[in-house]
Parts: sequence; structure tokens; C-alpha cells
Amino acid sequence: GPEPPSCSFSSSVAAMPKVRKVKGKKVAPAPFKAQQRVKKSVNPLIEKRPKNFSIGGDVQPKRDLARFVKWPKYIRMQRQKKTLLQRLKVPPAVNQFTNTVDRNLAKQIFKLAHKYRPETSLQKKVRLREEAQKKADGQESSAGKKPVVLKYGINHITTLIEQKRAQLVVIAHDVDPIEIVVWLPALCRKMGVPYCIIKGKARLGQLVHKKTATAVVFTGVKSEDRSAFTNIVEASKTNYLDRFDDIRKHWGGGVMGAKTVAAMAKIEKAKRKNMAQ
Repeated sequence: GPEPPSCSFSSSVAAMPKVRKVKGKKVAPAPFKAQQRVKKSVNPLIEKRPKNFSIGGDVQPKRDLARFVKWPKYIRMQRQKKTLLQRLKVPPAVNQFTNTVDRNLAKQIFKLAHKYRPETSLQKKVRLREEAQKKADGQESSAGKKPVVLKYGINHITTLIEQKRAQLVVIAHDVDPIEIVVWLPALCRKMGVPYCIIKGKARLGQLVHKKTATAVVFTGVKSEDRSAFTNIVEASKTNYLDRFDDIRKHWGGGVMGAKTVAAMAKIEKAKRKNMAQ
């Protein structure tokens, strides 16, 4: 019979229809800018001597060694105390002293209090000497009206609050031991006397010519300062006296360190992963 036609690979490829390739526009490459290296002129007379900071080598550079200092005991104790007060749960009676007045109100209080500073021991000495001289000369000493000044001393302040003669009590936030003033806000609230907590027993001390003062009291102000004093009293009432029930419920502390927080977060993440499976 007749032989089957031989079909080669080349003939089958030739028989396939040609596909037209669509050529896109070629983007011209960015012209390459050869960077010219700036050659540094090296002085052949100066020899390069790199430092060797290994053991027995060059003297080490100055570093901040604050982390490695053995600080005095009182500094260590105050830092440990600060950390402990963050870590431990602090009861509301103590925690309320972290809630201090803002900077603007504190500025107004100190500005007003500066006008009512009591006389210094030297001023008192001069005044008494003048009065004694007048008495010796046979003149009548004009006692005059009692000056309106700040009152201080915790026992004196307590008496003024109990007698309701205090118009505003300013308490320091950093009294140590805290037991000296921890009961004072409760007494002020019971007697209906406005109070506020301000930063710095040393700042209060400066007002009354002492190193520190636990608290100071306004028993009155002059007529020209009445409006400014009323604003301070109203702000103190809003922030402390009216919020007393809310303040007495808020505990403080319980703030862990960065390492503990990270470890706790890792454990929680592992727990969530196990529950999801």
C-alpha cells in the first residue's frame, strides 16, 4: 500500500499561525553620572597612630559612669522609696497627696501668699525695741490693728481650722513622715474649710522664713486682693472639697517596671495563643 506522509517537526512549526508581538516603548535609562572621588591630600610628614583601647593599651575615653557609682545611703534610700511607692498599692489617704494643684494655680497662690509673709525675727526685734524705747520716753505705743499674715505650725493650724477661722489651708505634698498631715484634709472637709495640696514643703517654708513648712493658712486678705483670693478658694473647692468622696476611693501604686510589664505581656500573649488553638 501507499506509505504515510512523513511529518517533520520543522514543517509543523512552520504550519502554526504567527503571533504578532506587541512591543512597548523602551524607557531610556538615566544617564549615569560618574562620581568623582575627591582625593584627600595626606601630609606625608604626619604619621597615622590609631588608638588601641584593649587591656594595657591607651587610656580609655571619658564615659558617663553614673550607673556604676555607689551613691550615698540617703540617695539610695530615697530612690528605693520612690520605686516602692510606685510598685506597692498605696491607700487613698496617702495617695491623695499625689494629686497636687496645677502650675497656674500654684503660681497664683504663691504670688498672693508672698504679700502676706510674716515678719522675720530681725524685724520683730527692731519693732519691739522701738516700742520699748517709746514706752521708756513716756510716749503711748500705738498698737494699731493686728497685721494680716500667713499662719503656720501644725498645732496652730489645727486650732484655726477647728475654730473655723481658717479661710484656705495650703498643704505640702512631700511631708515626711506623712502622718503629720495625713488627717488634715479629712479635718478640713469636716469643718467645711477649703484646702489644696501644693508641691514643695521647702517652697512653703520660704514664705514663713523657715527651711520647710508642712502647711500654711490664710485667715484673711486685704480688700484689694479679695477677688484673686476668691478665685483661688473656688478652684480649691472644685478640685478638692467637692471631690472628697471620689478622692477617698482612689488607690495608688501598682505600677510595675518595664521588664515585669514585658514579661506579663508575653505570658498573656501565650495564653491567648493556647486558647485560640
